[in-house]
Order: sequence, then C-alpha cells, then structure tokens
Amino acid sequence: MSSYRILSSVLSSLHHRCLLAAAGCALALVAAPAYADDYDATLKDIQATMGGVPSFVKQFPKAGLPGAWAEVKAIELNDKTALPPKVKSLISLAVAAQIPCNYCIWSDTQDAKRAGATDEEIQEAVAMAALTRHWSTIFNGMQVDFDTFKKEMGGQ
Repeated sequence: MSSYRILSSVLSSLHHRCLLAAAGCALALVAAPAYADDYDATLKDIQATMGGVPSFVKQFPKAGLPGAWAEVKAIELNDKTALPPKVKSLISLAVAAQIPCNYCIWSDTQDAKRAGATDEEIQEAVAMAALTRHWSTIFNGMQVDFDTFKKEMGGQ
C-alpha cells in the first residue's frame, strides 16, 4: 500500500473517530441529570480519586459536573477500555497540540509519561498530529474532490 494511501486512510479514520467521540461526549453530558446530592457526591469522588479537588473543578457549572466527571472516569481514567492509558494520553496530547491547549499539553504529557510513554513516542504522537493537520490543510484548501479522493484511495 502506498504511503499516500496509508496517510489518507489514517486521516479519514482519525476524522471519523473525532466526530463520533464529540457526538458521544455531547450526548453523555446532556443525558446526565444533576442534583445537589449528585454534585456533593461527585466532589467526594473526585477527592477520593485524585487526592484533592482542583480549583478549576469548582468553576465548572454544578449542573454539569456529575456528568463530566462520570465521562472522565468512564473513558480517560478507566484502564478497562479498548485503548490502554498510554495510547489515550498520547491521542489526547496530539489533539491538545492542535487545539492548542497548554493545560492539556502539560497534563497529557505527564499522564503519558506515567503510563510508560517514552520521549520518542510523545514526539511521534505530536508529529502525527502535525502531519494530519498538514494534509487536512492541503486537501481542504485545495478543495480536493472528495469522491475522487475516495476512489483513488481504494474507497467507493
């Protein structure tokens, strides 16, 4: 398979996954009912899980905190998901580098290192984000015909 096809496949897969993740996150936050008891219980759970409650947590809307924390625990902090913690933190770091979010970059780098990521893996994750952004800019800016692109890359 050509490098171009591999790159295209990776870019297409990443874009699709990002859209699905965003939709899932939105649904999780909307579907979670929040009550005062839920908020207090959430703060206690954050305290127990993290050893403290970061100040930014108290700036988050009370109605949304229980659902947001449940999402973080179910995906990011759960080591029994499809992706291992190291992979999740490398993906998050790559996205954070593109947003860009200094808070996330710092935190995700620390998480990746704690999960066993090497400096080389961290560098490659960030380079992949840059490569994806580069080709996305080319394809979109040059208005490459999507149907032709799919056909040339082995799709329908």
